[in-house]
Amino acid sequence: MTIGGSFGSWLLFVPNFVLAALMYTLLGRAILGLAVGTDSTNYIWRFFCRITDPVVTVVALVTPKAAAPVVVWLFGVVWLFWLRVALLYVYLAFSPTQAG
Repeated sequence: MTIGGSFGSWLLFVPNFVLAALMYTLLGRAILGLAVGTDSTNYIWRFFCRITDPVVTVVALVTPKAAAPVVVWLFGVVWLFWLRVALLYVYLAFSPTQAG
């Protein structure tokens, strides 16, 4: 494997890992939100909220205001999933092909 090849794969793997971590944390927030109130002082709940609040803020901009918070969180999971698919597509579209 060449240096350029391994560097190119890091351009996919690092952002994909970050997006996956956000996606699964947001899914965990949606599931935990069913058991814990949204105003809970539980330290695990606060961690999930602190990590995912930037994503929720962006998703809330394009989601109707009448939607329940859990719907916004689940839309965030879907948006992050499709962002990961788009990242993979861009990586495959611009990666050089390996001959022979």
